[in-house]
Amino acid sequence: MELTTRSVMTLGDGWHCDQQQRGLYLQVSGGGAGRSWVFRFVMNGKQQYMGLGSIADVTLAEAREKALAARKLKLDGINPLEERHRQKQARIAERAKAITFKNCAEQYLKLHLDSFGNAKHRRQWIDTLAKYTYPKIGGMTVADITPADVLRCVEPIWIEKQVTASRILQRVSRIFDYAVARQYRADNPAAHVTEALPRPKNGNAHHAAMPYAGLPAFMAELRARKSVAAPALEFLILTAARSGEVLGAEWSEIDLKAKTWTIPASRMKAGNEHRVPLCERAVAILKARDRTEKPFSIGTAGMARECPDVTVHGFRATFKTWATECTNYPNDVVEQALAHTIGSAVERAYRRGDLYTKRSKLMAMWGQYCDKPISGQ
Repeated sequence: MELTTRSVMTLGDGWHCDQQQRGLYLQVSGGGAGRSWVFRFVMNGKQQYMGLGSIADVTLAEAREKALAARKLKLDGINPLEERHRQKQARIAERAKAITFKNCAEQYLKLHLDSFGNAKHRRQWIDTLAKYTYPKIGGMTVADITPADVLRCVEPIWIEKQVTASRILQRVSRIFDYAVARQYRADNPAAHVTEALPRPKNGNAHHAAMPYAGLPAFMAELRARKSVAAPALEFLILTAARSGEVLGAEWSEIDLKAKTWTIPASRMKAGNEHRVPLCERAVAILKARDRTEKPFSIGTAGMARECPDVTVHGFRATFKTWATECTNYPNDVVEQALAHTIGSAVERAYRRGDLYTKRSKLMAMWGQYCDKPISGQ
């Protein structure tokens, strides 16, 4: 049948072909509530469907014009769906030429700033971007920025203000992740910048660790992130566990009521079962997870990207230093919290407990310290 302006409004559910323009169909669904145009065609032996818009936005005459244009492309051996996608990408690329890093950062902040933990954290984001990045790359087109340009923002302060520089790099990286999602560019130029920067002087063969004084600010920023790896890294820090222990965790090992995570001997470095006391924040992280999946279904690399200037394993050293310098707990309690082997074989034979009660209090203090109000920058 040949569709008319009236029939377009009155036809019932189904597919209605317009004889005046071959391949053009009116699709009606939902008892007439949904009415949209579709161009149906065969390409390389495969039936394909190309939406042309709803009748609210596209008239019958306009739909016929769109279908005719699509048919001409097909006759020339061009898939109209692929051509539309190509044109869309070209328009996106053209728009991206006008987007500077500062434009992109402002878009990101408008979208995410209210989700950040507190006013001080929000102000730090704004101030550090304005002071360290905008003078160097703020006016550059976001699509043209290279890793070397990002390096120029943090290299001058990397040694003297490493914590600040690390936070700047993390923030810039998140803005570029946003730019990639918005299709302003294809990759994140901040992803591997730390490879061109010196590692912290932390002793030979030791894992680079964050000073415990800077941890509360880092934890506040980590809690505000929306990445899938952030909760896993936060949980790792709060439990002083190894990455393999966290990433291999199963719900059957966790007792949320008792606030205990029991890691089987098979997944422990020392080959002994290890009970981990869970602080309030660690419990809250687990309660927010999807129980139909493993607690943390990510890879170690995902957590590493959340802390580019230190190693994930280094947070165990951060915990050890904090516990030694800021608490009165004996070394054997701290070492047991880290699941280290304590004493000689004879001493271990007589030590039957795992100091769980004392460790519970220690880990509760650690959780409170990680969550303490931020002071200074």
